[in-house]
Amino acid sequence: MELIKHYFSDLSDTQLNQFEKLNDLYQDWNLKINVVSRKDIDEIYLRHVLHSLGIAKVQKFNRGASILDVGTGGGFPGIPLAILFPETQFHLVDSIGKKIKVVEEVSAGLGLSNVKITNDRVENIDGQYDFIVSRAVAQMETFVRWIKGRIAKKSEHELKNGILYLKGGDLTEELKLYTSATIYDLNDYFEEEFFVTKKVVHLPLKYKG
Repeated sequence: MELIKHYFSDLSDTQLNQFEKLNDLYQDWNLKINVVSRKDIDEIYLRHVLHSLGIAKVQKFNRGASILDVGTGGGFPGIPLAILFPETQFHLVDSIGKKIKVVEEVSAGLGLSNVKITNDRVENIDGQYDFIVSRAVAQMETFVRWIKGRIAKKSEHELKNGILYLKGGDLTEELKLYTSATIYDLNDYFEEEFFVTKKVVHLPLKYKG
């Protein structure tokens, strides 16, 4: 929790309380439905919460913006981002029912009113979003195909509408088709060794009506 306060020093009391509650909620639910590995659950603030919030270091979301989290798993990056941006609307989607059950319970336990949760494949989701976020659920080419037609037309952020993807390692081969992609190294924002190979990829995408 000290990590979160260190890198995000202007949190409200409500946000601090929600971030503190996260640990107990995930510890409790992980005993019933394993969505976070045993190793990771003990370092949830570093490996999941702060990692998710790396997206916020690259782009802050506007009030009223709409964000889709594809393959949210146990709720990452969507839940930490929803706490950080309470005026932004988040839609968390995953095809695995037991994971969505945990996301629903954690979201309810935190009292998040800006989160919508759907148990389905992203290809079946309607609507357009300012940004689509995710944590390495597929190769970029596959991911772009999944989310085709989901990007909103009007771009109102510093970065153009599109994908904000948490990835790791050497992305040269994976991104060679995407010359408009920008890679942000998370070790430019966070000093922990965990982030040495971690990145946020921004891929702007045009609206397709």
